Amino acid sequence: MRKLMYVLLLFWAISVNAQNNRQFYLIKLYHFATHTQQKATEDFLQKAWLPAVHKKGIKQVGVFTPVGNDTATKKKIYLFIPLVSLNDVYRLDDALLKDPQYLSAGATYIQAAHDQPAYSRIETFVLRAFSDMPHMAKPVLSGPVEQRIYELRSYEGATEKLYRKKVDMFNQGGEIKLFKQLAFNAVFYGEVLAGSRMPNLMYMTSFDNMDERDKHWKIFFDHPEWKRLSALPEYQHTVSKVDIILLNPTSYSDL
Repeated sequence: MRKLMYVLLLFWAISVNAQNNRQFYLIKLYHFATHTQQKATEDFLQKAWLPAVHKKGIKQVGVFTPVGNDTATKKKIYLFIPLVSLNDVYRLDDALLKDPQYLSAGATYIQAAHDQPAYSRIETFVLRAFSDMPHMAKPVLSGPVEQRIYELRSYEGATEKLYRKKVDMFNQGGEIKLFKQLAFNAVFYGEVLAGSRMPNLMYMTSFDNMDERDKHWKIFFDHPEWKRLSALPEYQHTVSKVDIILLNPTSYSDL
């Protein structure tokens, strides 16, 4: 009996520890009106910001541009930052502002005049990792870097209750397991704690190229487990809006 109680307590402790060790993610979306703005921000990220956050122990930062960004009227950059705790959201900026090397290398961006900013606006999203994938993962891809596709999906729910059911579908329902089984190379799954549109979850998968991306999704939607899961009554109407953003990694992205 004592052994059984010990085993049960051990499993409970492991479960609680896993819940407490879930990472937090910061996604920053830069909007640009011109190529000049985008170049200024990219120079800053590559030469000042990334080296500084690497020194702080954050090694797996993703820097992405939307597919077709070069010819788009509204240009963007997506920045993905994994964090250990929610406090790191503000601690990181505080630490960088005390780093003289960062301040010197990023002076052009940091000291930009009011009428010559390096971006139009920045959107920020704070996320907490799903319980079934508590830490981000660097994908193993073999295709040329410039052809790689990172797919960021945003699912909004009509109500908090329906949103929670969709999160449950990923975790307890087994959607994450199916993505893993089909080699979607997920980078993260996260609940949006703060963002411009709520309630909301986001996740990112990755592929060697666009053809591989299309093949994987066809296999997914045709899979009997997905058909079974998506037909369950408890998971109906859990998503009211879907945004699909196809991204390419920059040459200096860690991912």
